[in-house]
Amino acid sequence: MEYIAGNTEFQLKNSAVTLGKFDGIHRGHQYLIDQIISHKKFGLTAVMFTFQFHPYNLFTDKEFQQIYTEEEKLATLTQTGLDVLIAYPFTEETRSIEPEIFIRKVLVEKLDAKLIVVGDDFRFGHNRRGDITLLQQCADIYGYKIIVCEKRKWQNRIISSSAIRNELKEGNLEVANAMLGRPYFIRGEVLHGRRIGRTLGMPTTNITPSTNKMLPPCGVYTSKTLIEGNYYYGVTNIGYKPTVGAETNKGVETYIFNFDQDLYGKVIEVELMSYMRPEIKFDTLEELKQKMEEDIVFAKKYFQLI
Repeated sequence: MEYIAGNTEFQLKNSAVTLGKFDGIHRGHQYLIDQIISHKKFGLTAVMFTFQFHPYNLFTDKEFQQIYTEEEKLATLTQTGLDVLIAYPFTEETRSIEPEIFIRKVLVEKLDAKLIVVGDDFRFGHNRRGDITLLQQCADIYGYKIIVCEKRKWQNRIISSSAIRNELKEGNLEVANAMLGRPYFIRGEVLHGRRIGRTLGMPTTNITPSTNKMLPPCGVYTSKTLIEGNYYYGVTNIGYKPTVGAETNKGVETYIFNFDQDLYGKVIEVELMSYMRPEIKFDTLEELKQKMEEDIVFAKKYFQLI
């Protein structure tokens, strides 16, 4: 998959394009992607068009929390069959572009779009004036076709990035994962920790997520870790490690069952499956060890390993 990021100078031919924010690449997004990929057999190039930074970041000093970072999104999309991912720079100029100009200059001239696939609530351009009605009105002028897809649902609930964020905030991983269509994950490089887990006989891996990564509540979770193409079961703590000195930034610390390889410097993905308990400050390391052992038993039962 070709990745075009932060660049407006590109030229594609015969594209099937889907457009949106695509935060989370949830089941609704996957349906849009499947639509354009299905048209590759007609000689079209499957293209996803999104923005390099979430649009809300332009309107506030507070960094917007994303379900998946750009790196995580890229890692996920490389497995879909897309030909090109465009992360278009979102600037004041981009924000101010009139929707008719966006259609002509970007969709037609730069992407040579023959097919455009969007959700039924898709909006674009200055003041969000562009919508599917305008896209349909311009279809005959510019010679492209348009497919408008209804929102996907899960248990009669509309699947959306906002709904998934709300579930993640509450620690409802099973619901969030069902809407995502795969387990929510945190991707990062393994860093050296304080090695407290190793002294307790339970060595852990540590990754520090990006500051714009949305995380569920601090606590302990059942998890699966993807390492070089293989999955391993375990227990993950998200938080500040209050018992051993308290960190200033949230960390992701995972104990992987029956695994003692050195992962320092490797990039791994930690998938969270279910919330177990909140993060607790213990008075002694012995109390921490005892609770960790209880967590491991609980998680092994969850994964039906015992």
